[in-house]
Amino acid sequence: MTSLDAAYFDQWYADMDTSPARDAVIARAMGLPPQLRDAGTLTWGGVGEVAEALRLGPGAALLDIACGRGGYGIEVALRTGARLTGVDFSAVALERARLTAAERLPAGQAEFRVGTLTGTGLPGGAADGLMCIDAVQFAEPPLAALHEFRRLLAPGGRLALTCWEPADRADKSVLPRIRGVDLRRDLPAAGFLDVEVHDRPDWRAAERGLWEAALAAPDDDPAVRSMQAEGRRTLETFDTLRRVYATATAP
Repeated sequence: MTSLDAAYFDQWYADMDTSPARDAVIARAMGLPPQLRDAGTLTWGGVGEVAEALRLGPGAALLDIACGRGGYGIEVALRTGARLTGVDFSAVALERARLTAAERLPAGQAEFRVGTLTGTGLPGGAADGLMCIDAVQFAEPPLAALHEFRRLLAPGGRLALTCWEPADRADKSVLPRIRGVDLRRDLPAAGFLDVEVHDRPDWRAAERGLWEAALAAPDDDPAVRSMQAEGRRTLETFDTLRRVYATATAP
């Protein structure tokens, strides 16, 4: 991504940080506790599934790539005792992640650094688990991010991904970055074993509820208005996408 993309997301996250109303809409729709302080569309039950799939224990090395404000990775680290490294290209998001980690985790259990989906700047083969929530579609192409994830994981390390894929791959109305995601094809191509890819219509239904709740909320601040604009766009083409959850193992 370009620096313009980073600037856009810096402003996006800055608006969120002053918008408890936006976070409250998401927390209610996704069943998330307010202390999670995350901006994503993964349900509370989904967070538990990711934590379980990674099979981490105390002291294991966990990477959260495209971590945003860090809430999901911090929660997984809290549940497992893993040492967390979060990577994102938004400095604003990472600053919030550091503050949340300081509140929720023991000192030294988490660190956050600037990087991208395809260029994390981290050493290879050092991670026991890697999570990427709703972001792999932003890599150009997504397969390049999967190769980076494979490089980062130690043998036997576990990967957990959530994202969207087209309901119909021939549907040209779907954004090109989503049409480029095919985890059943690309995870094995990136060298992963034990690949499992599941459709999650229950998560998708919760997401629909989120956007409907956002449109019904008072438009009191820029973050809520931005969320409402996204909700209108999303609901117009909602049935063109599937919600997908994948796990895999590095050989």
